[in-house]
Amino acid sequence: MGNSALKAHLETAQKTGVFQLTGKGLTEFPEDLQKLASNLRTIDLSNNKIELLPPLVGKFSLLKSLALNNNKLTALPEELCKLKKLETLHLNGNHLRQLPAAFGQLLALKTLGLSGNQLRTVPTQLCGLRHLDVVDLSKNQIQNVPDSVGELQAIELNLNQNQISQISVQISHCPRLKVLRLEENCLELSMLPQSILSDSQISLLAVEGNLFEIKKLRELEGYDKYMERFTATKKKFA
Repeated sequence: MGNSALKAHLETAQKTGVFQLTGKGLTEFPEDLQKLASNLRTIDLSNNKIELLPPLVGKFSLLKSLALNNNKLTALPEELCKLKKLETLHLNGNHLRQLPAAFGQLLALKTLGLSGNQLRTVPTQLCGLRHLDVVDLSKNQIQNVPDSVGELQAIELNLNQNQISQISVQISHCPRLKVLRLEENCLELSMLPQSILSDSQISLLAVEGNLFEIKKLRELEGYDKYMERFTATKKKFA
């Protein structure tokens, strides 16, 4: 892509606060973007070939939304965690194995997309994020859900298409968790904490495609309680 095309995009972005450059085969984060560090609210660089997010990403102090879906990122810089206004972060379809240690500083974060990466566990950094609504960790390599998950504030947690065979009973203590997606994992029925049914806020539990028949779930103690929450929620949205 030529410099003049990039310049035109930058001029538009200066007026709108939105920089979108998707599917252009970019191999790096455009350095010229830092000229707009003080007025960009949205950056979308999805469907490119970007391997590295430079530390200068921490300068975009007003940034509310950052999308880098389907790139080649293997790691994220600690500087990303300086984005105090960031509400939406989409990093689906990259090669990420972990999150920066300071990720818990993204206090405004509401929506996090990490589907299709190489994460092996539910990152503990997510537990300090008080405004988190939706976390998508589907299509990773997660094998178990640790005790720390009980601190998670999310309303929806998507763990579909992982390799999960163990779940901490602490998941039923998540204060706001309403939707838990665990489809196509490696769960035996005995490994599903019954407290999810009997004693949690969860009103939608999706577990198709595991190592048990769905009808067996209905025989578990607490299933009636779960169905009450499920039905009440359905009525609310009907």
